Amino acid sequence: MTPAGLLRAMFDRAVAVADPMIGLGRFLPPRPPGRVLVVGAGKASARMAEAVEAAWGPCEGLIITRRGHGRPTRGVEIVEASHPVPDAAGLAASERMLAMLQGLGPQDFVLALISGGASALLCAPRRGIGLAEKQAVNRALLASGAPIGQINIVRKHLSRVKGGQLAAAAWPARMLALCLSDVPGDDPALIGSGPTVGDPSSPADALAILDRWGITPPAGVRAALGAPGGVVAPGDPRLGHTQTVVYAAPSLSLDAAAELARAGGYAVRCLGDAVEGEARAVAATHARLALAEGGPLVILSGGELTVTRRGDGIGGPNAEYALALALALDGARGIHALACDTDGVDGAAEIAGAMIGPNTLARAAALGADAAAALARNDAHGFFGRIGGQVVTGPTLTNVNDFRAILIEAAPPR
Repeated sequence: MTPAGLLRAMFDRAVAVADPMIGLGRFLPPRPPGRVLVVGAGKASARMAEAVEAAWGPCEGLIITRRGHGRPTRGVEIVEASHPVPDAAGLAASERMLAMLQGLGPQDFVLALISGGASALLCAPRRGIGLAEKQAVNRALLASGAPIGQINIVRKHLSRVKGGQLAAAAWPARMLALCLSDVPGDDPALIGSGPTVGDPSSPADALAILDRWGITPPAGVRAALGAPGGVVAPGDPRLGHTQTVVYAAPSLSLDAAAELARAGGYAVRCLGDAVEGEARAVAATHARLALAEGGPLVILSGGELTVTRRGDGIGGPNAEYALALALALDGARGIHALACDTDGVDGAAEIAGAMIGPNTLARAAALGADAAAALARNDAHGFFGRIGGQVVTGPTLTNVNDFRAILIEAAPPR
C-alpha cells in the first residue's frame, strides 16, 4: 500500500470504529416499560437514534442534527439545522424538545443522545437574548482562537438547555445520556456543552472569557450574564435521576488506526487524543518531531485544534494544520501526513481535511499556488482544492474529533 493509501485507510478505520451502529447498542439497557422518549443533538445524533431504533424498535422523540446528517428513523423525528452557528430551525426544535420534557413523571424514561455539534444545534437562548445576539457571540468565539472548553463555558451561560439544564427539564423522569466524545479528555461536561451534566462555572467566568479574547458582547448578552439563572450546579437534586455515559471516544479510533499502521510494518508513536492549540503552532511542533525521527514510523494524534482568523480565506483547523505542516517540512523526503475531522466537516466546509506529501509544495508551485500566502489568509481549503490535496468523505455520521497521522517512510528524511 502506498503511504497515501495507508494514511487514508487509517482514517477510514478510525471513522468506522466510531460508527454508532457498531458500538452504541452494547450500552443500551433493555427497553424500559412505559413511556420512552428519545431526545438529543449533535452531528452523530441521528445515526445514534438509528442505532437505538435498531435495538428497541420505533421510538417517540426528537433529534437535532447538522444539515445533511439526517437518517431514516422510524419513530424519532429528525430535524436538520445549522452548524457551527445556530439558526432558527435549531432554535424552534430546541424549544419543542424542552416542551416535550415538561410534565414527565418518575415512571417515564428519557434517553438522551449527545455528540459533538450539539452546542450549536441545541439552541435555546436565555430569556432576554435574541438569536442574532447568540449568533454574533458564537461567530466571534469561533474566530477568536479560544479553546473549546472556554467557548463552551460561554455557550452554557447563554443557554436554557446546556450545563445540565436538559436533564433538569426532564426531572423527575429517569434519564440515561449516551455521549459520543469529540473533546480532549472525554469530559461529558464539554461534549455538546454538557446538557445533562452539572457545571460549577459562573456567569462572571463567561464574561471573563469574553474579555480575555477581546469580544464585546451585545447589550442583551451582558445583561443576561448579570441575571440569576442559567447552568445547573453539580449535586443539584434535579440531576439525581440522570446517568451520563461516554460510550465512544477518540482514543478508540486512534487505537484502531495504530493497529492498521503496525500491520503495514510501521512503528507507532501516539501523542494522545487531547492535543490542543493553534493549528499552525502545533503543526510546527509536529514537523520538528517528524524531522527528528527515522522511519518506518507513524505519529498519531487527536484532540481539537483552533484557528485564530486573520484573513478572508476558506479553511478549517485540520486543513490549516496540514498546510502549516507542509511549509514546516519543506519537502522533506519520505514524510507524508493526513489531517481530517472525523465528522467529515473541517470548519464550516463540507471537506474532511487534507493530505500532504514530499511533493506538495513543488506541485503547488507548478500550479501557481502560494502556500505561505494561503496560510496567511486562512485559505487552506482553497489551497488544497487547487492542488488536489483535499480529503472529501461527505457526512460520516459520527464525530470523535480531529485525526492526524504523520507517516515517515523507512529511509530517514534528509
